[in-house]
Amino acid sequence: MFNNRVLDSNFSTWFFHSEGNCTVLKFVPFFLLSLGVCAGFFSGLNLRPTETAVQDSAEPKEAEIKEGSDENSTDRIELESEREFVKLNNQFIVPIVFEESVTALVVVSLGLEVASNSTSLVFSAEPKLRDALLQVLFDHANVGGFDAEFTNSRSLAFLREALTAQAQNILGQSVFSVLITDLARQDI
Repeated sequence: MFNNRVLDSNFSTWFFHSEGNCTVLKFVPFFLLSLGVCAGFFSGLNLRPTETAVQDSAEPKEAEIKEGSDENSTDRIELESEREFVKLNNQFIVPIVFEESVTALVVVSLGLEVASNSTSLVFSAEPKLRDALLQVLFDHANVGGFDAEFTNSRSLAFLREALTAQAQNILGQSVFSVLITDLARQDI
């Protein structure tokens, strides 16, 4: 029914040039390239952070729930007016050490949320406060807190809690929280 000569000639025109080189081999690099791009895309999808980690950090704390559940909004306004924000004068510079050499520098600017009329207390104890906060930042760097995804919400929440606890050790309960206002890492 089919003529073998016609089939052979069609096959050869599809796959061979007149010089006799195989054109199918010219498509192999494009095929491998598209295969590599697809494999990279799907592996990136599989290796991204899970949504449960994002949801855990997005859940409000009990204090925030209690504060937001007040029926009378004037109480909340009065509470907020009893707080002040104090920015510490200089930035904190934290070296990242790997195998006995500095590989990066992290620059952090901090602020404090304090009770009203506590600003003078913060500035009078600033050298001791800076020393304690810098030690917390060094400890965070030594355990790898500034490696990889150091800006994710869980890592920053852990750092904020440690900084707040240390600030409360120095200044007492007049400190409500430590605010990370700037955070940058520069690899060397």
